[in-house]
Amino acid sequence: MTSPTCVIGGGLVGLATAWALRRRHPELPLLLLEKEAEVGTHQTGRNSGVVHSGIYYSPGSLRARLCREGAERMAAFCEAEGLPFRRCGKVIVATRPEELPRLEALAARAQANGIEAHRLGPEGLAEHEPHATGLAALRLPATGITDYGAVARRLKAKLLDAGVAIHLGREATGLQPRGEGVLVRWRGGEIFADRVITCAGLHADRVHGLQSPPPARIIPFRGEYHLLSPEGAALVKGLIYPVPDPALPFLGVHLTRGIHGEVDAGPNAVLALAREGYTWSTLSARDLAEVLTYPGFWRLVRKQVRTGAYEVARSLSKQLLLRDLRRLVPALQADHLLPGPAGVRAQAVLPNGLLADDFLVARVGRCLHVLNAPSPAATASLAIGEFLADRMAEG
Repeated sequence: MTSPTCVIGGGLVGLATAWALRRRHPELPLLLLEKEAEVGTHQTGRNSGVVHSGIYYSPGSLRARLCREGAERMAAFCEAEGLPFRRCGKVIVATRPEELPRLEALAARAQANGIEAHRLGPEGLAEHEPHATGLAALRLPATGITDYGAVARRLKAKLLDAGVAIHLGREATGLQPRGEGVLVRWRGGEIFADRVITCAGLHADRVHGLQSPPPARIIPFRGEYHLLSPEGAALVKGLIYPVPDPALPFLGVHLTRGIHGEVDAGPNAVLALAREGYTWSTLSARDLAEVLTYPGFWRLVRKQVRTGAYEVARSLSKQLLLRDLRRLVPALQADHLLPGPAGVRAQAVLPNGLLADDFLVARVGRCLHVLNAPSPAATASLAIGEFLADRMAEG
């Protein structure tokens, strides 16, 4: 009997990888392990649902290529499956003179990546977002929104229908080479697998570490959002983003109308005190010790100390958040900001303190490990799944 291929991780990337393998090899024994009681619990189910265009990513990078391909696949999948999807478009707004060259650089990057982008002046911006103000803007009509949790649940159902074994509540605790395969262990059980693909998100480095020391460490950053009240939400039609600073790792606070009509405002990006630390009060001594004893973290801190301090201050001060949001939509008021959700981004940090800027995949024997899959991983997930299936076939 042929040993199964095992996928570890039931977020969108893991589910999409299993789906790509099943479509290519209908008779392949296939097993998916997920440590939680349901799929899509963490990054997949805790994001704003944006289907990104790929404008931010370096031409030729995996992120640029897979984001664009993945966005097309995601739109097609949602249409075929009757899942919510809408191309709402997005504006990136320059509110200060020093941002205009960066906005022009984004326009050039859009052209290099084959992304439709329209330059707008203040009047053109007002046509699309009447309450937004800025010196200039780019509009990306292809940007969309969906419900990634619903996508994950549909992929799970399709995998089960196609005969894939999905085992929930099973956290991988061992990956041991054994002959022409890998012995995969979890608490209370084990299975011999022909090949393994790990898509463990917030725990990606730990799962890699079951075989060998990982080349990067996951540092968890919590993204904290507010929700806009109905009066505040009426000021936002679609997606309103600032011009990002290329020296900083995050896009800055923005306004996002979700697929179900809610409008998110944020995020603040702060160090999470646990890998699944969705609040300030959630602390894991183990997780925090791993961060604080990692030299790459302190090298990152030295490079971004002012930015990090401001993010913490804005997390603690609604007025600071409101000030930044009002650069985009001046009519927003403090009582428009209501408590909202939070997510934790699994960011791989290299030993030199640099953020892994692209998707990062490492092969160890008959295992393929996804070590870094930050945004736009949800957008690109169906394309990432195909990419990983290709890589697995090569080894």
